Amino acid sequence: MRALVFDNGLSLQENYPDPQPVAGESVVRVDLAGICGTDLELTRGYMNFRGVPGHEFVGHVVHSDDASLIGRRVAGEINAGCGHCEACKTTAARHCPIRTVLGILGRDGAFAEYLRLPNKNLFAVPDTISNEAAVMIEPLAAAYEIFARTTFARDASIIVLGDGRLGAIVALAFKAKGYQTLIAGHHAKKLDRLAALGIGTADPNDFQRQYDVVVDCTGKSNGFTQALTLVRPCGTIILKSTAAAGATLNLAPIVINEITVTGSRCGRFQPAIAALAAGANGTIDLQPLVDGVYPLSNAPKAFEAAADPLNFKILIRP
Repeated sequence: MRALVFDNGLSLQENYPDPQPVAGESVVRVDLAGICGTDLELTRGYMNFRGVPGHEFVGHVVHSDDASLIGRRVAGEINAGCGHCEACKTTAARHCPIRTVLGILGRDGAFAEYLRLPNKNLFAVPDTISNEAAVMIEPLAAAYEIFARTTFARDASIIVLGDGRLGAIVALAFKAKGYQTLIAGHHAKKLDRLAALGIGTADPNDFQRQYDVVVDCTGKSNGFTQALTLVRPCGTIILKSTAAAGATLNLAPIVINEITVTGSRCGRFQPAIAALAAGANGTIDLQPLVDGVYPLSNAPKAFEAAADPLNFKILIRP
């Protein structure tokens, strides 16, 4: 199969090994895959990744030992746990200590013609959801995980730091849940696009105002430090960013101001699918974030477009 491979650089390989069927897992033909900030960080050294990146996808099951899945259009949760450890039994596979993660850790990903995931990770995509929206179920699920881990007062003042892909999706998720939310970033063009979608915007350098909730989606090592300047005493910081570069932190303000810090990573797919499932009448519309669709043969150019700070979502069509 053709696949985009990272090994000290990105290269398109025409004869990369096909994923082989194994018990309890399905082979999926990838229809669309999305480039996210984590994919860009992988090319900068994050997780020391080697192999096929990509973890946001929609596709059709072409081989499975579960006959009910064959031919289904699916999206997939990306963490594959061992299924036997205490974490898998009591919490979630995404915290399994020996898990693999699609396109991130020990498992080839979605920037290829085919991928393989456990059957239990795959979720049927309703016909009312377009491929262009379905490919973003994974990051939308990550956004909805915030609500699974934290509760907010309806009148809470909330700001999302970062006007990139994830920041935009998180802000739209807050809006869909009925919260008045601002987003702060440095790109006027993107902020104008989000304002047209009903998201309020703010100046990230305005340190005069403090917020009940600050969500760090900057993808930068200094995002947490910036969040600390904006959160009120006894407020909450939610960390959604992953970055290859480390950061020096002064933890004293967390203690002095009694700040709650919550890490939030992947989420369950059902809430995200439900939010998208009603088509044009759904609670959230992600298609306006798509800024380009590239064939797999032009995947390196797609990565260049994804690295452009003025673009939101860039997709690859294998």
